[in-house]
Amino acid sequence: MKKKIVIGILAHVDAGKTTLSEALLYRSGKIRTLGRVDHKNTYLDTNAVERERGITVFSKQARFSTENCDLILLDTPGHVDFSAETERTLALLDYAVLVISGSDGVQNHTRTLWSLLEMYGVPTFIFVNKCDIAIKLKDELEAELARVLSSCCVSFFADESKKQCDERLAMVNEDLLESFLADEPIDDEDVACLISERRLFPCVYGSALKMDGIDHLLNILDKYTLSPVYGSDVFGAKVYKINRADSVRLTYMKITGGSLSVRDEIVYIGADGKRYAEKVDRIRLYSGERFEQTETARAGEVCAVSGLSSTYIGQGLGFEGNTAKPVLEPVLSYRILLPEGCDVNLYFPKLKQIEEEEPSLHLCWNEELSQIEARLMGDIQIDVLKRMISERFGIDCSFDTGKILYKEKILSRTVGVGHFEPLRHYAEVQLLLEPQPKGTGLVFDTDVPENTLSTNWQRLILTHLYEKRHRGVLTGAFLTDTKITLVAGKAHLKHTEGGDFRQATYRAVRHGLMKAGCELLEPYYKFRLELPAQSLGRAMADLQARFADFEIAENGAEMAVLEGRGPVSELHRYARELTAYTAGKGRISCVSDGYEPCHDADAVIAARGYDPEADLANSPHSVFCAHGAGFTVPWNEVDAYKHLEYSLDGENKEKELVPRAASLAKKYSVSDKELEDIMLRAFGPIKRRQYRDVKTVMSEERRKTQRKKVSKPEHSIVIVDGYNVIYAWDSLSALAEKNLDDARESLMNLLASYVGYTKTELILVFDAYLVKDGQGSDFERDGYRVVFTKHEQTADAFIEKLMHDLGPDYGVRVVTADRLVQCYAVNSGILRMTPKEFEEELTAVGNEINELVRRYAEMKQ
Repeated sequence: MKKKIVIGILAHVDAGKTTLSEALLYRSGKIRTLGRVDHKNTYLDTNAVERERGITVFSKQARFSTENCDLILLDTPGHVDFSAETERTLALLDYAVLVISGSDGVQNHTRTLWSLLEMYGVPTFIFVNKCDIAIKLKDELEAELARVLSSCCVSFFADESKKQCDERLAMVNEDLLESFLADEPIDDEDVACLISERRLFPCVYGSALKMDGIDHLLNILDKYTLSPVYGSDVFGAKVYKINRADSVRLTYMKITGGSLSVRDEIVYIGADGKRYAEKVDRIRLYSGERFEQTETARAGEVCAVSGLSSTYIGQGLGFEGNTAKPVLEPVLSYRILLPEGCDVNLYFPKLKQIEEEEPSLHLCWNEELSQIEARLMGDIQIDVLKRMISERFGIDCSFDTGKILYKEKILSRTVGVGHFEPLRHYAEVQLLLEPQPKGTGLVFDTDVPENTLSTNWQRLILTHLYEKRHRGVLTGAFLTDTKITLVAGKAHLKHTEGGDFRQATYRAVRHGLMKAGCELLEPYYKFRLELPAQSLGRAMADLQARFADFEIAENGAEMAVLEGRGPVSELHRYARELTAYTAGKGRISCVSDGYEPCHDADAVIAARGYDPEADLANSPHSVFCAHGAGFTVPWNEVDAYKHLEYSLDGENKEKELVPRAASLAKKYSVSDKELEDIMLRAFGPIKRRQYRDVKTVMSEERRKTQRKKVSKPEHSIVIVDGYNVIYAWDSLSALAEKNLDDARESLMNLLASYVGYTKTELILVFDAYLVKDGQGSDFERDGYRVVFTKHEQTADAFIEKLMHDLGPDYGVRVVTADRLVQCYAVNSGILRMTPKEFEEELTAVGNEINELVRRYAEMKQ
């Protein structure tokens, strides 16, 4: 059986990547006519922009075979403007071919691609192209690869003997050296294993245009690749591309486990946070522009699927998790200028379709300026986007000169307070904001005892922190490198709704930023500048004036190389000036390299003219209530009005009414019986009838005797906190990790048997407060009542209200592990029951049912 390998081709722009792809397809027999980039007839560059410019813009796939392999080739863009498209394919690759121009050597973007391949752990082959016009000898190129990329780069020459190749292999690995010294030939399987572990990188030399070295590269790929092992039979896939063809939305994915068939249902969470369950309409296997349809795609296959309406790039389906965000992201923002007469509100949703296909655009609506903005890497990407908008929507738009994407981080540790209390509403949130190291991003956490704020409210606050892109207070730029921890919060039993905590959370973040202040950060480029030696002094003076840090990497008689870092605001248009004073001989390549403190923060802040107090969508002020009416308190006075006290000096733990459960468990081990005795001493005896011992299965005679003794039983009812029980039972918790619907259905089936046998009145409550616009539901199923709470209504609040409404006429038992609900139940004289105890009761009832069935079967016999 042939190996199925997914292989990607990566390169710096103009290294000959597309020409190599064309040569591989031609020599393998996939295509009959050899296309050329300059003739605009290549097999993979089919887009009009690609053929006009002679560069690859969109990743494409092709299929070809060798003697032992079926290969799926992914051709990726080489230009730095489309590096995010390249990076998204890396998570799919089994192997990669890195193309290096023999005439240019290892360039700056090549180094970036090498780092990304290392980060994603992709085994790599190296093809040194354009050797027919290269000035450097192969030995010099081999030394450069070993010095710049890895000492494990080994040349595989087509005209050398097996012994010569083994000698070079022995120099990079001790195990291979032992075999070589023992005069044993090095096994191909051992070489393939080293390559798959990234401990060896074969280097092949040739010219793709002249078809030199192509057959040798094909033989190397055929001989030294290993078939990937997909251990799981459960479906899994990684989405790497979204496209539209003939008005059909296509989701491109690699199957990483199990299989996918037409009419299979895929359950996933869309980019909007909603849950979708959609069936696959068609499965296409593309090769170039053409495709063939198949009924089933198995593990290792790359396919395009129709029928999924809300998937997104980087998403994991089935057991797969989401792919990490690309390291290379745009640092420039441009305003999209639509033609006169075009309704911006009408075209913005249409333009969002393009963002589905290219997530790095980050199209957004600037409410303050009433304009559409997009994040782009450079001029070539702008031209491509213009063409896409013109072809798809029939309008010719333009872009402004662009602006730098600044960011902000908090300056010092502080506590922000957000209070929202208009009439008949209430919520207070206190957040600890702390600066974090460079590149951390935003981190959210909670450190609030469950007995002071319900877990459900805490989760809701964290949800509101995650859902919003928080802005700083200097220029309104997005916040980064900050940790936000929930340290205190308060809700009202009657008046608090979910939307109250949203307002309180947002205001707490802004209040903290206003108190501590922010630091403005600007993006930096890592650059490599190559120019004639006589222009070196001019370049060094220019870079110093542009606040760049650099060093001389090479200083030859004719050419010199400078490498360093500098602000994007100073360097992003330097290429034109460089070309002018070097007469076209100089070139600079830049790659995004994170954020640093802004070198001219005062000028940038003054130019933006941002007023944080006037930003109504991000208000730092709080709302309090007095004399039956709400009133606004300015941010600098909120601390005097707040209802909760939290100190940064660590004295807060002593003020907790009850220690956290986790810390209590370290010091004490209290059984349920002891806890029950404590509650009885504190609140007095329970005067209602206790429920029977669930672990004892009564005989039929005893049950008849007891029925005679007991007159009319009181009206009893069991209230079950659904999700609490699911995540407390090991069997249902494991099922919920795979599919929550299945776990919920399994619990309902168990309760149906329990209710049918015991004739118990039961209410099952599920928490649905995160379901947007949810109206809730209340229905009968298999003899008991099932309730889904409304949007922004928690199950705890519903259960507490239900216990209050039932009153003393019912013998109520509540099944939950929530301590606050348990305390409320004990205070009200209502029996509480842990999910573990309830599981034991259901087990006992199940055993009793099985025993009756067995006896009945024996009687029938």
